[in-house]
Amino acid sequence: MNDRDSHHLAHALALAHDAIGLTEPNPRVGCVLADAQGVEIGSGHTQAAGDAHAEVMALRSAQAASRDLRGASAYVSLEPCSHHGRTPPCCDALIAAGVARVVVGAVDPNPLVAGQGIERLRAAGIEVVLAREEVAAQVRELNIGFFSRMQRGRPWVRMKIAASLDGRTALGNGVSQWITGEAARADGHAWRKRAGAVLTGIGTVLEDNPRLDVRLVSTPRQPLRVLVDSRLQLPDGARIAQPPGTLLVYAAGDAPRESALKLRGIEVVHLPDANGKVDLEAMLRDLGARGVNELHVEAGHKLNASLLKTGMVDELLVYLAPLLLGDGRDMAALGPFSQLTEGLRYEFHDVRRVDADLRVLARPKP
Repeated sequence: MNDRDSHHLAHALALAHDAIGLTEPNPRVGCVLADAQGVEIGSGHTQAAGDAHAEVMALRSAQAASRDLRGASAYVSLEPCSHHGRTPPCCDALIAAGVARVVVGAVDPNPLVAGQGIERLRAAGIEVVLAREEVAAQVRELNIGFFSRMQRGRPWVRMKIAASLDGRTALGNGVSQWITGEAARADGHAWRKRAGAVLTGIGTVLEDNPRLDVRLVSTPRQPLRVLVDSRLQLPDGARIAQPPGTLLVYAAGDAPRESALKLRGIEVVHLPDANGKVDLEAMLRDLGARGVNELHVEAGHKLNASLLKTGMVDELLVYLAPLLLGDGRDMAALGPFSQLTEGLRYEFHDVRRVDADLRVLARPKP
C-alpha cells in the first residue's frame, strides 16, 4: 500500500462509521472508487439490510456522475461479499464494472465469504491488495459485534454502567436520576444506537420503568429491546413495551400472563436453566441466531453480576461522575470475595472525558 491507498482506505473506513445504527445485521462497510490518477470518482457505505452494499453505492455514485470505471481502483473497508444473500455478490459487481484493482481493509469473517471474495476477484484478473494489520484492526473494532457473531455465534456484550466515584449506581432508596450529566447520557444513547439489541432485567423495569430506546441522538432504526423476565412479571403500561421499537422477552417457564403479552405483539422465548431462571448463555446464542451483533446491557446489580460471573461480558462501558454517594446500590452484586485474586480483572481500553464525567471502556484481562 502507498500513501494514496492509505488516504482512500481511510475515507472508506470513515464512510463505514457513517453506517453505524443502519446496517444490522450486516457489517458496517465503506467503499471509495478512484481513477488511474488517484482522483476519487465514487463513494458510499452499506445501507439497511436488504438494500445496497457499500460497493454498489459507490458504483452508483460514479455512474451517476458519468465516470469511466474501467481501470479504476476500489477501496473497500471489508472484503467484498461473494455469496447471494438478500443482495447479489459485491465482488461480481466490481468485476462487471471493470475495476483493475481492489484494496481490502480486512478479510470478512463470514464463513460464506472468508477469502472467497478475494479469490473471485483475483480469478477475474483483478489485483487485490490487503491493508496493513493496523487498518484491519480498525475495521474489526468498528465491526466488533459482527466478528463476534461470525466467529463465536453470539453478540459482543457491552455492559453500560453510570456510577459515582465510589461505585454507586443509585442511592439506597433507588434514586439514580441523574448521577451523570447530560453529555454522558447522550453519549450512552450513541452506544445504544450501535447495538442490535438493548437488554435489561425485570427488576430494572419494575423499579425504574425505562424506555431503553434511542432518543438523545438521531438514529435511522431502533435496536431490539430485550427483557430477562423469568416469571413474566412485565406490567401493563411498561414503557419498554411501547413504541418505538419492539420487545423480546426471555422467560424460564409458562405463566398466566404469556397469552396477554403475545396479544400485544410481544414475543416470549422460554429458555430455562436448571435453577428455574433464564439460561443466559442460551439467550446469547439465540440473539446471535437472530442477527444481533452488539448487545448493549443496561441492567441492575443482580443481572449484571450474573452476566459478569459467567464471563459473558466482553466490555464494560462505565461513566463515572465526580460525586461520592456513600451507601447505595452497587454496580454488580459480585461479592463477597475473600481474596483479591477472586476479583474480575480488566484492562483499560479507552478512557476519556465526557464533559464533567469520565468514560471508561474496559475489557477482561486475558
